Amino acid sequence: GLMKGDKHEEPEPGPEPAAPPPSTDEEEPLLEFHHSYRELFQFFCNNTTIHGAIRLVCSQHNRMKTAFWAVLWLCTFGMMYWQFGLLFGEYFSYPVSLNINLNSEKLVFPAVTVCTLNPYRYTEMKKDLEELDRITEQTLFDLYKYNSSNTLVAHARGRRDLRESLPHPLQRLPVPAPPHAASRVRRSDSSLRDNNPQVNRKDWKIGFQLCNQNNSDCFYRTYSSGVDAVREWYRFHYINILSRRQDTPLLEEEALGKFIFACRFNQVSCNEANYSHFHHPMYGNCYTFNNKNNSNLWMSFMPGVNNGLSLTLRTEQNDFIPLLSTVTGARVMVHGQDEPAFMDDGGFNLRPGMETSISMSKEAVDRLGGDYGDCTKNGSDVPVENLYGTKYTQQVCIHSCFQVNMIRECGCAYIFYPQPRGVEFCDYRKHNSWGYCYYKLQDAFSSDRLGCFTKCRKPCKTGSSRCCPYRTITPSRTREMGLPNSTSSSRS
Repeated sequence: GLMKGDKHEEPEPGPEPAAPPPSTDEEEPLLEFHHSYRELFQFFCNNTTIHGAIRLVCSQHNRMKTAFWAVLWLCTFGMMYWQFGLLFGEYFSYPVSLNINLNSEKLVFPAVTVCTLNPYRYTEMKKDLEELDRITEQTLFDLYKYNSSNTLVAHARGRRDLRESLPHPLQRLPVPAPPHAASRVRRSDSSLRDNNPQVNRKDWKIGFQLCNQNNSDCFYRTYSSGVDAVREWYRFHYINILSRRQDTPLLEEEALGKFIFACRFNQVSCNEANYSHFHHPMYGNCYTFNNKNNSNLWMSFMPGVNNGLSLTLRTEQNDFIPLLSTVTGARVMVHGQDEPAFMDDGGFNLRPGMETSISMSKEAVDRLGGDYGDCTKNGSDVPVENLYGTKYTQQVCIHSCFQVNMIRECGCAYIFYPQPRGVEFCDYRKHNSWGYCYYKLQDAFSSDRLGCFTKCRKPCKTGSSRCCPYRTITPSRTREMGLPNSTSSSRS
């Protein structure tokens, strides 16, 4: 309570609360807008972390410095975007790294195909080839005065009748001389006439005429070399003779023994289970060792001439078809077990009377498909029918493509490629214009107008064996006396 005389003190009032500030229109906005590009550029240069950009503002009182820094700044920006272009270009080109590994380990020995280089014994084909050989000999005599026998027709009329017994006779065709060379040809005409014009004249070619079905279009298949013309003409007629022969030479143990004297692999003798047989229209009886049908594939452990496959072959030179080929010996090709033997594309010849050693190395290639390269895994996406029924390879596809076009355009199958069911091989007795169609198609094939080389892509995974003869030994006189004639030995 309050006592008497005490003062009553009233509490002083506190300070009044501050009034809220009046609202104004000049508050700082969240996003600042500049009135000109100049202000925007100055703001960017003052606040950016790019080196050199601020120099464009602080040196604005010196135009020389401003120009220098502007050029330098633009150059650095240009180089930066150029580097970006290179990086993006390299990324979208899908580069591939190539890794090469050299291994020396146990490998499956490849398949080896050996052919006799003689499609038929001349004694067996002599009756079918008698007329063709007689006409060819007469043609050689007319062109080059080469008399290979004493049975030539003596009179010109007889020679003409003989040549007309076969279609597409071989002819000597004049070649028109250039205008500036006409006088030179006339001056040298007399001297050439006295010096065997059949050999030395340059104003003619040798060839034979081919026409379509109704003879409305014809062309000459010509060659500047008479020897090449005779060989191609003989080969053309030989194909027609083969098409009429339905019998394929069967494998006989006697025929195999006459061709292959000895066979060893890693010093162990071969047996019948180690090889298979097929007949090639140009290279004759072919024997494939260590193919996919072999129950026990050969394995290669060590290199050297004493390891691998060793063959002793006999080539019967006296029974070759004389006008079909100019070589004797044997033809060899090394390929995969599940690949056909393309003797024309990858084979090589062995000379008789020689011992030849062949070195081999295996190459395995894995290609990236998709965006990194244009390859196929198994050929299922290639628009070409596989006529060989084997593993897809680029050569299988190319040959199948040509045969499919041959059947579609010419109505018959080429005898050197597989024969589909229900299709006959080409023979001018049944298909009189197939030669015209074939040579036209061959020109289109070589220039890829058929699209075979474009359609047939490389497989993504391939394994090939590279081989080459690296040593050839000529036997001495003493050794030749102990071996039969025309014998050659090969080691791989």
